[in-house]
Amino acid sequence: MKISLKRNEILLTLGLLLVFAAYFGGLSNLVNRWYNQEEYSHGFFIPLISLWLLWQRRDALVASVGKPSGWGLVALAVSVGMLVLGELTAIFIIIQTGFLLALIGLVLCYGGVSLLRVTILPIALLLFCIPLPYFVDSQISWRLQLLSSNLGVAFLRLMSYSVYLEGNVIDLGVYKLQVVDACSGLRYLYPLMSLGFLMAYMYPAALKWRVLIFLSTIPITVLTNSFRIAMVGVLVERWGSGMADGFLHSFEGWIIFLVCQVIMIGEIWLIERYTLKRRILDVQQFPEVAAVIPKNPATGALSWPLVAGIASVAVALVLVQVVGGREEIKPARLSLKTFPLALGNWRAAESSLSVEVEQALGFDDYVLADYRDESGQLLNFYVAYYGSQRKGVSPHSPQVCIPGGGWVISGLDRVTFPLVDGSPMEAVRVVIDKGSQKQIVYYWFEQRGRRIANEYFMKWYLLSDSITRNRTDGALVRVTTPVGPLEAPGAADERVRAFIRLAEPLMGTYVPQ
Repeated sequence: MKISLKRNEILLTLGLLLVFAAYFGGLSNLVNRWYNQEEYSHGFFIPLISLWLLWQRRDALVASVGKPSGWGLVALAVSVGMLVLGELTAIFIIIQTGFLLALIGLVLCYGGVSLLRVTILPIALLLFCIPLPYFVDSQISWRLQLLSSNLGVAFLRLMSYSVYLEGNVIDLGVYKLQVVDACSGLRYLYPLMSLGFLMAYMYPAALKWRVLIFLSTIPITVLTNSFRIAMVGVLVERWGSGMADGFLHSFEGWIIFLVCQVIMIGEIWLIERYTLKRRILDVQQFPEVAAVIPKNPATGALSWPLVAGIASVAVALVLVQVVGGREEIKPARLSLKTFPLALGNWRAAESSLSVEVEQALGFDDYVLADYRDESGQLLNFYVAYYGSQRKGVSPHSPQVCIPGGGWVISGLDRVTFPLVDGSPMEAVRVVIDKGSQKQIVYYWFEQRGRRIANEYFMKWYLLSDSITRNRTDGALVRVTTPVGPLEAPGAADERVRAFIRLAEPLMGTYVPQ
């Protein structure tokens, strides 16, 4: 029996190693996001906390090992499907959640449902270190910026300050405070939700109160972040613009995060004050984890579900190599460097991106040009073409890149207008602000004969075309124009649309249909 149990442990270790190897692409992207995005930098600590939780319940784990469950094979099969799907579409969140499902599958194949009940919390905690896709993250960010700006202005007005809000710019009279991407509150929200999950787990109370503790992290973050913005406005008003940046600005962020934690503890105190009336120290003790006695104890025999599960992971590893090495169809096309610099009454001066930016964006071909008409009106035209999007290199939504340039999104919607031939043209229309400057941005995705103005649909067609057509090529098209201070409403939109009517019929030559 001891030999067999040892053999199963070796198989489990082998399975874990194979899972890490098969899902390595998604996991490396995970670490890259932790390193490059401050709002996800807490991700480095989540796996350590998860391992500590497993170690803290090590005796319960040993006692909870039961008969292997065939449901583990189902979980592993689904996770393998998610892995292949994620590799085909370059949607890393699918690979990363598939990795967690693979861990659940291995646990079931090794020790059954009883063991899973003891390990599910440490595995579930890992969800909080998985970043959202860039295009989802950016949409949440700019909407939180708008909400925080409005609430911040409301707090300032309650304190009798005269302020004016335009988009995400708070005009204090002597200084214009811009609520940028870093002030959206996401840097507090994601870590605070992780902390709220742990606090809810530690809180020995009814489920409804524990759910309340976890969900309250969202309004707490929004309100405290808005109050922080208001306090920055007060400090700027009294001591100058230096209060809006630098070390003090970052230090205020840490203070706000600590305030959020204090508010959550106060929330637990209020619940206890009007329910069980326990002391706050009595309800924040780390809970003891009892073993789950299996209905069908482990027999010591070789776990065939575990053997089959490891085989499925090995197949997944091979599939990843096959998918990654499959030669795609890349239709003939002209280089975007030959795109006409004269369109109608528009004349362009071609420009270029820095080598660092080109490498970061990872496109295969692009054009960037500033077009002017006879009256001196300006349009910026940008197309980035990707011959393959299977390796995670794909067009970045402008919603991701705009905040990085110091611009703030103050409006976003989808618009439809007719082209010259009468066919409908759909694009995403974005209004962006930086201080007193305002611009209108139209963008869409040219994807294998489709004009797509929705990032979710773009990913869906990327999946279907990679399977049925063996193609993942495509491009991002963006047209930008400044809005003059005295310009009539709608004039900038009509200028962009007129240019698109000239440029769009030519796109099929440079982005294959």
